Amino acid sequence: MLTLPEAILPIMEPFANLFQRRTWLKAQVLLVGAILATGQRTVAAALRVMGRSHLPDYARFHHVLNRAVWSPLPVAGLLLALLLEYLDQGEDPLVFGIDETIERRGGPKIKARSIYRDGARSSRSYLVKVSGLRWISLMWLTPIPWAGRRWALPVLTALAPAEAYYRSRGRTPLRLTHRARQMVLQLRRWLPHRPLVLVADRSYAALDLLHCCQSLAQPVICITRLRLDAALYAPAPARKPGQRGRSPVKGPRLPSLKTVVDHHDTPWQQRAVAWYDNTTRLVAVTSQCALWYRTGKPPLPIRWVLVQDPTGQFPPQALLCTDPAISPTQIVEWFVLRWQLEVTPYQVRGRLFQEVRAHLGVETQRQWSDQAITRTTPALMGLFSWITLAALLLQQDEPMTQRTAAWYPKPAPTFVDTIALVRRHLWLASPNIPRSTAAPNSDKIPDTLYTRLIDTLAYAA
Repeated sequence: MLTLPEAILPIMEPFANLFQRRTWLKAQVLLVGAILATGQRTVAAALRVMGRSHLPDYARFHHVLNRAVWSPLPVAGLLLALLLEYLDQGEDPLVFGIDETIERRGGPKIKARSIYRDGARSSRSYLVKVSGLRWISLMWLTPIPWAGRRWALPVLTALAPAEAYYRSRGRTPLRLTHRARQMVLQLRRWLPHRPLVLVADRSYAALDLLHCCQSLAQPVICITRLRLDAALYAPAPARKPGQRGRSPVKGPRLPSLKTVVDHHDTPWQQRAVAWYDNTTRLVAVTSQCALWYRTGKPPLPIRWVLVQDPTGQFPPQALLCTDPAISPTQIVEWFVLRWQLEVTPYQVRGRLFQEVRAHLGVETQRQWSDQAITRTTPALMGLFSWITLAALLLQQDEPMTQRTAAWYPKPAPTFVDTIALVRRHLWLASPNIPRSTAAPNSDKIPDTLYTRLIDTLAYAA
């Protein structure tokens, strides 16, 4: 029987109802093994660090991922419910981010593999392509008490293959925005009454997706980038008495945002907005309401915001918000939160996707069956959120500390310190570790546990 710290049982036991009993016993071993392991996050690595490498029925642990009957969707819904229970500070609305990432994988048996642009290594003048799997992830952007800033906590992650994958199977291709729409609708089902904000990059600035979010009974506010040459129109004029024909859906065409930026009479306003890494920055903004329209699509009422740096450190940027009542300053501050997800001018790589690769072994899995692939990566992404939640409960007894050095003064704990805290408690909960007793002669660490610890440290990467 697996021994766990009592503090984290409230966030572990609820998941047992989503699995069969035998599957759940093995799933717990894999979950704890994935946390304690270093380097590759394979089933074999999890069994080694858990001291189960001698078991002849090791194949049964692989069945958790490629055969067992369970669905990742209820697991994601329960994870979100636990995150809100322990981390929700009662703020409205809840801000979520959505973005995609490429898992670099090779192998002819991986059916959904394709060639994609590597956003982390490419630039405007240099294109890098990579073979792998494309995942789209929905993340809750929430403040973390010990970090002093917001983290992106993955809730729902889904595979988003390229169009060639669907065509080869005679199926209608699903675009990235179609997957995003499905995930937003699922999020609204989980949270039917909470105000929601979705921040995304230009890839999700699609009229179908934005109109879907705006037309819900409880609309989801979407904030994305907007092209400077987007076709914007004035609101449709009121219908005149006795007018024949159908009512117009839009008014006259408005000047492009590029023209607004270059025009010398544009009324720029200086605003101090919350910027990256808990700093405040002075930017110039201008904003108006308009209709974004394309032939064959319903008109979308939006508020566009132009952001310009008075010092000229970044070019003018255009944002849109599907709720015209939101203030321009709030729109900019909400959009800045999405930089917890991916590359920025101030970071080498995205925070979340970098950390799940460096500390949770994403891209080191070796599964090739379809079902195992669609379960493993979402599980590792969700493990980032579960570890954060476990650390919140454990740090009530042991305050969170950061690992520093004379050459590295760290102002606040990061995910490295978070997972280290959880690992320490998981190791100490092992029944093989002796405790202090009244007897003067204490037992030494058992040879089996000593071998596991040395093996883990020796092969740490």
